[in-house]
Amino acid sequence: MFRNLLSNIPDVTKNLLILNVLFFLATIVMQNQGIVLQQELGMHYPSSNLFEPYQLITHFFMHGDLFHLLFNMIGLIVFGSQLERTWGKKRFFIFYFVTAIGAVVLHTIVQGIEIHHLTGEWFPDIINKRIPITEQELFSKWQSAYGIYATSTVGASGAVYGLLMAFALLFPNTQFMLLFPPIPIKAKWLALGLGVIAVYQGLQSNQGDSIAHFAHIGGMLFGFIIIQIWKRNTRDFY
Repeated sequence: MFRNLLSNIPDVTKNLLILNVLFFLATIVMQNQGIVLQQELGMHYPSSNLFEPYQLITHFFMHGDLFHLLFNMIGLIVFGSQLERTWGKKRFFIFYFVTAIGAVVLHTIVQGIEIHHLTGEWFPDIINKRIPITEQELFSKWQSAYGIYATSTVGASGAVYGLLMAFALLFPNTQFMLLFPPIPIKAKWLALGLGVIAVYQGLQSNQGDSIAHFAHIGGMLFGFIIIQIWKRNTRDFY
């Protein structure tokens, strides 16, 4: 059954799917050994003591839980398979990685703006900062900034939102059936709706919201830009 399912998925999409599943299984195994891979391989703010350059790539193979993984992998298969068949392996591979990295770049810029608002600095040395606990307002702001430093960003959602944007631009009238609520919707309206929701929720900045909404926006934005560039370049087909 699984062999038949995988045989219908194009190569790059299939390999990305397998890699994401393997990373998720590794997360479970390592967690039993006391190692939290989401912290090691998830993306951290560049001046955090937890940041490593390789996290720019590894973060979008990591997922927080099974639902997070399933949501992104369904999107990868649904949108990615058709786009890879349309573009070919190389162009699809480039698109996926550029939108994934672009998503986390925008997310990191937003984090930087928030940190600057809290501390007055773009890359503060939070670990060595000493603030008297009596200065409660200042202490609270730096504590919030430390929370950003300690938080890891994981998931392929940015790339999947980029795939959705590309699919909506190339196949705008393709119809999908939503699960909740169970109604039909065209790709262009699905992309627009999810984009508006991401912008709204990103601007809300609700406490306790662990979803990187600006990464979703970044994936869609970079996806849109790449499509526009490719439309102008009619010489290269790959």
